[in-house]
Amino acid sequence: MRKNRWLGMRIIKNCKKRGEWVELVFAMRAIELGLWLARPWGESSGYDFTVDQGSRIVRVQVKSTIFKEGAEGYSCTLKDSKGPYRKNSFDFVAAYVIPEDVWFILPEKKIRGMWSVGLYPKLETAKYREYQEAWHLLRGEGAVNVGR
Repeated sequence: MRKNRWLGMRIIKNCKKRGEWVELVFAMRAIELGLWLARPWGESSGYDFTVDQGSRIVRVQVKSTIFKEGAEGYSCTLKDSKGPYRKNSFDFVAAYVIPEDVWFILPEKKIRGMWSVGLYPKLETAKYREYQEAWHLLRGEGAVNVGR
């Protein structure tokens, strides 16, 4: 696991501003990994970025958390102002656990209809462990099929 480059900074208290910052962190990390990104115009789409996989384009909703869940986990909210995200709003959630500097790349079908998800970056047997730093899914590599 990489050393957390953000621990020296103050946590942004305003949720909207923290979300905007996390989108920039996502873009930086994705570009570092060679992903081809685009952003939809405006805020009316159900996703924050698209990733061009060559043969298809996938939609990514970026989320983050600083909220502890138990001793080792974090709770990440998975909803918009109307409740849980509707089916086919995006293909993946990129969930950033800010205090741990860890990303989870979660397929939509695994979290569909959920209000929140518990993420445990240090727990080897965690439910979503296979999606921790699973950037290969955004490249189109791996067994997850997210066809529309």
